[in-house]
Amino acid sequence: MVVRVETKDDLAVVTIDNPPVNAASQAVRAGLLAAIAETEANTTAKAVILCAEGRTFTAGADVREFDKQPMPPHLPDVIQAIEDTTKPWIAALHGSVLGGGLEIALGCSHRVALRSTRFGLPEVTLGLIPGAGGTVRLPRLIDPLEALNMVTSGKPISAATALNLGLIDDIADGDVMACAIALARKTANARTRTALRHRDAKPVEDPAAWEAAKTRIISKARGALAPVAAARAVQTALDLPADQAQIQEREAFLTLKSDPQSAALRYIFFAERSASKLPELKGVEPHQLTSIGVIGGGTMGAGIAAACLLAGLPVTLAERDEAARSAGQLRITAILENSRKRGLIDQGKLDALTAALSTTTTFEALTETDLIIEAVFEDMDVKTQVLQELDKHIRRDAILASNTSYLDINAMAARTKHPERVIGLHFFSPAHIMKLVEVIIPDEAAPSVVAAGFALARKLGKIAVPASVCDGFIGNRIMSAYRRECEYMVEDGALPWDVDRAMRDFGFPMGVFEMQDLAGLDIRWAKRKSQAATRDPAQRYVHIADKLCEARRFGRKTGQGWYDYAGGKTTPSQWVENLVLAESARKKIARTPISDAEIVQRILSTMQAEAQALLTEGIARRPEGIDVVMVNGYGFPRWCGGPMFLKNHPSVD
Repeated sequence: MVVRVETKDDLAVVTIDNPPVNAASQAVRAGLLAAIAETEANTTAKAVILCAEGRTFTAGADVREFDKQPMPPHLPDVIQAIEDTTKPWIAALHGSVLGGGLEIALGCSHRVALRSTRFGLPEVTLGLIPGAGGTVRLPRLIDPLEALNMVTSGKPISAATALNLGLIDDIADGDVMACAIALARKTANARTRTALRHRDAKPVEDPAAWEAAKTRIISKARGALAPVAAARAVQTALDLPADQAQIQEREAFLTLKSDPQSAALRYIFFAERSASKLPELKGVEPHQLTSIGVIGGGTMGAGIAAACLLAGLPVTLAERDEAARSAGQLRITAILENSRKRGLIDQGKLDALTAALSTTTTFEALTETDLIIEAVFEDMDVKTQVLQELDKHIRRDAILASNTSYLDINAMAARTKHPERVIGLHFFSPAHIMKLVEVIIPDEAAPSVVAAGFALARKLGKIAVPASVCDGFIGNRIMSAYRRECEYMVEDGALPWDVDRAMRDFGFPMGVFEMQDLAGLDIRWAKRKSQAATRDPAQRYVHIADKLCEARRFGRKTGQGWYDYAGGKTTPSQWVENLVLAESARKKIARTPISDAEIVQRILSTMQAEAQALLTEGIARRPEGIDVVMVNGYGFPRWCGGPMFLKNHPSVD
């Protein structure tokens, strides 16, 4: 049975047991209704404890049911039945209490939790809002502004924060059931209690902050429907009686559930969880990873090292000389210190992570390291020399990984003694924050080595997508293609800020030219110069970016790039506009205006064509993997599902 009831002395214990995450499926909902009837009829039990087996309380609804006809009993009815019981219900919480799981807990009269428990209403990440009273009950229990933040961001909070807000009644550092039993016995004789839906919403203490928060949410949504609907639902919960507000909440939930945006978000949710599942690795035992080496302590190397440390892996950083070693160590410790300031780790954890970091200027220190990631300058000769030198010092079974963004890892591996132990791990910057890793699989890589790459990504809490070897792999190859198309549009009639505006309005966090300025134009310039001798002379080439670099306009870091950056402001550059017009005239291109819709369509078409080529060539395994890369690495709007999803579902736009 997915829900069982036991009597322990004067208490009833209702246990949810629906592995792996105790999703609130139809069977669980029906089981809870049956448990309510049984415990209400039990004259021995004075109170009820609701708990769950396994690693988590309940992580919310069964997402697989969203594409099916809803089956009763519906979750709002179950929660209301819990709320209307004559006996106190105490929720004993652990693991993740998310979505419908938190809504169930809100229906209980009291809540206690292990200190490690996380609470959240992540429905917006699936294009939804809470649909079982979450937006109504939460602002009747905690400060409305905090409720607004939880509902519209989808981000979880800790048990300590939940206690501080009043979301839970107590924290257990050991046995959460003992804590729940003590509270149950304390409240067993309480004959009256006011269900949350019968309470008034808590007042908004600072109306100006409240309105500013709603404005910020709408602005940040950039076309996503769910965050705006969530904000409106919380406002409705403050303005209307609970029963009326809950009716409107449910209507909004059902409307969003049938919207193409939610379909896209559910698609990417499952795509992220399946992207790394390769049939050829089934049953393959990955190499054990207990220590990591990182070569190069620049921005990327420091981020990779910090990510490994935060995941509990000791790291040895190797640099070319003492000055570089010291600078790299400072970068890593600064990242860790920032994690402490943000409350992600405490001082004790910071001290432990700092102690787990070793630094060196020689490769001899890496002799017993399990996996070494080179993160040096993006140059084939430099990277190959590093791998060849590591060959001389590391164990025969150690893994060598390159963090290259573009280069031929097959060629790198071929120049080492043991190409079967070489893979690519393309992290995205900043590596300690960005969730995506492209696992590049060279032709000679051993299955256990490839499996270790995916195992490391999981250990770091990242989404891993497999790719075969080509210039730029999946993401950078697609980006190179659509960046060229954007440059063609600039020569044909658009201006850089026209392209960027159209991309932002579509849902990208920034446009392609803004992104280039942020990254630094000199990086791509160096690559273009290195490719000049082998470039196809028949291919259209736009010289504007080269001329910006020749004028030392390298982007934000120099105060000038595609845009001007003066006084902390980003403004379109008249100098760049003059250059664009001059280049079009030099090539005898008759410029014609390009609408925002055409800009977006040309970008999407280029992405989709290049993505299809990646599939045809076998570089990408599945369309879903391409979408995962573009959403998590390149800012493609998540609620559109990715370029390949959008190709088959144009109504999402």
